[in-house]
Amino acid sequence: MGKSYIVNTNRTNNPAGEDEVDMIGMQKCAAYYDPWKHKIDAIKANEMVFLYSNQRGIIARGVATGIVEVKDYRGDVDEEHYMNLEKFQYLRNPLLASKVSEIVGYSVVWGQTMVSMNEETGLKVWQYITRNCL
Repeated sequence: MGKSYIVNTNRTNNPAGEDEVDMIGMQKCAAYYDPWKHKIDAIKANEMVFLYSNQRGIIARGVATGIVEVKDYRGDVDEEHYMNLEKFQYLRNPLLASKVSEIVGYSVVWGQTMVSMNEETGLKVWQYITRNCL
């Protein structure tokens, strides 16, 4: 069984939101610098990915291609690992962190680059978004 992931859009380290805008605009998930960039490498094809924005909640979702891309980040060589997301959707209504914890039945720890969940739990979040946030 696969996993699903919540990837933080990096607003803590980038309050102006350029990384978040890039992820939304390019329909991808991304992480930067060691050791965080390597977390993207763990995502496999067809796994569900949710983009989380600090203070707002989950703002987008997609399905992983499984192909990790590497590029320069702010002039630093190969410091961005990213993966394009298929079936990408930006949420009309962000899914609040408190509501995510309620849906999954446990308190999600949000202060991380990436949070993994089992496929069944991710599917609950996906279905809630389909019914309430698009």
